[in-house]
Amino acid sequence: MITAMRKCLLVFLLLSAAAFAQSAKTDFDKLVDDYFDFSFQFHPTAATAAGFHDYDTKLENFSRSSLDAETAGLKTWREKVAAFPKSGLPPDSAADLDLIANDINARLLELQDIQMWRRDPSSNLTTINYSIFLLMKRNFAPQEDRLRLIIAREKQIPGALQDTRRNLSNPPRVYSNVALEQMPGIVAFFRKDVPETFAQVKDSRLLAEFNASNGATVQALEKYGKFLKEKLLPVSKGDFRIGAENFRKKLLYEEMVDVPVNHLLEIGYADMRRNQRRFKDVAAQIDPHHTPAEVLAQLQKDHPPADKLLQSFRDELGGLRQFIEQKKLVTIPSPVLPIVEETPPFARSLTTASMDTPGAFETKATEAILNVTLVDPRWSQEKAEQWMQSFNWPVLKAVAIHEAYPGHYVQFLWVKQAPSKVRKLLACGSNAEGWAHYTEQMMLDEGYGNGDPKIRLGQLEDALLRNARFIVGIEMHTGKMTEEQARKFFIDEAYQLPPVAEEETKRGTSDPTYLVYTLGKLQILKLREDYRKRQGGNFTLEEFHNRLMQQGAVPLKIIRRAMLGDDTPTL
Repeated sequence: MITAMRKCLLVFLLLSAAAFAQSAKTDFDKLVDDYFDFSFQFHPTAATAAGFHDYDTKLENFSRSSLDAETAGLKTWREKVAAFPKSGLPPDSAADLDLIANDINARLLELQDIQMWRRDPSSNLTTINYSIFLLMKRNFAPQEDRLRLIIAREKQIPGALQDTRRNLSNPPRVYSNVALEQMPGIVAFFRKDVPETFAQVKDSRLLAEFNASNGATVQALEKYGKFLKEKLLPVSKGDFRIGAENFRKKLLYEEMVDVPVNHLLEIGYADMRRNQRRFKDVAAQIDPHHTPAEVLAQLQKDHPPADKLLQSFRDELGGLRQFIEQKKLVTIPSPVLPIVEETPPFARSLTTASMDTPGAFETKATEAILNVTLVDPRWSQEKAEQWMQSFNWPVLKAVAIHEAYPGHYVQFLWVKQAPSKVRKLLACGSNAEGWAHYTEQMMLDEGYGNGDPKIRLGQLEDALLRNARFIVGIEMHTGKMTEEQARKFFIDEAYQLPPVAEEETKRGTSDPTYLVYTLGKLQILKLREDYRKRQGGNFTLEEFHNRLMQQGAVPLKIIRRAMLGDDTPTL
């Protein structure tokens, strides 16, 4: 009798616990939905990119009243998330709650402390252009319907540019110069690329409405460009540095990395010195009679013709995929290759190559695009040749690995299968860029390129570029390095060509934490070694990489908890 009562009590307790857990999970799922509904109201372009098309007629509101409303809303959400009980949530959901809390803190840091909306005249331009580009390039609806969406957004662009002008206050000169450099490409994008995309539309009334909205957009952009040149640039005397404390918080909130900045510098320099020593050893294998810089200079001359660059990338992808499958390095969830295209005009000033993937919730326009920045016809012959030298054959292979196989494109395919809405929508650079950078080395370590030292030298050149970003980002934003010193650092320490050093330095002024490439790579290497020890003879690269991918592109601290069950340091 007593035993039967105990069994009934145990069953009751188990059922109650299960009901409590289910109730907690249901409440959490609603919290997640409500949070992203709030966020997308202020970031409709992000909603379009994710595949939620209820926001496609809206453009970001850059007015101070909107920024203040978002700030107030985020503070309310911070309290709501902090008060949500973690007890009863499964471990993955508890980790997702941490991710939302960090997302809120990161956005508040930007709005209240870093304030790029006040300091950078090009930040809103990027959002505006991308909001139209998504509707133009993503074929999720008939052309006529997408053109109507573009018209709706274009009608809001003149006002958005006016709000941007009102917000700007003493930007750094480098930011104003970058915005000016972007303007011709942006204007050409709206004047030429957008209309050409919809050349097949026959509805005369719709075309007339588009011509009006597009013409007004071009006019507003030209007016904004004139404002940049004549009024803003002469008074652009601000400081681009975010400072050590904001740098620390940015890493903590976005990457869940709490390593002191000084220790990070030690880590960055140590890895750079290792790569420099390896670079010299490999260069000596290629040609012991010349310096490493001379060996690299000779290697850089071997590159595809400028007009064959896109096709050269296309030709590389199939072989990479085949190697991964033969070696069983990671499961590739789709047989579809990414499309290779020229980088959109508005993104060319700070980008050499990038992967543009549809959001995890996009169900129709599912193609992924590998963007490659081509030679600008306005460049001198010398600059054009130097740019192409940065795409020498070994580096081209490394870029294809990084952007596509098994880098960003493969991770994107896995993120579409991520276990939660949070992990489909939130990602961090030290995972996404860290994974892509890690694969450049991993592929060669596993035999890609048959041990060709020229390919290894190209991989190490790219690694040194990321090492330089790591150090330059910290040193510039904590006030220990000037822009000129940064340019020299890229050339002297990382063997980079002057045009690349120039672009990288400019990028670093507005992207302070572009250390995430090396930071994430080092975290993944440490996780792999710790996991290898845990698994012993059962360890395989494919199983490790698949488990890593299954977690989504979230901070490595969270992935260590899931794979190792502890919170040991990630570095």
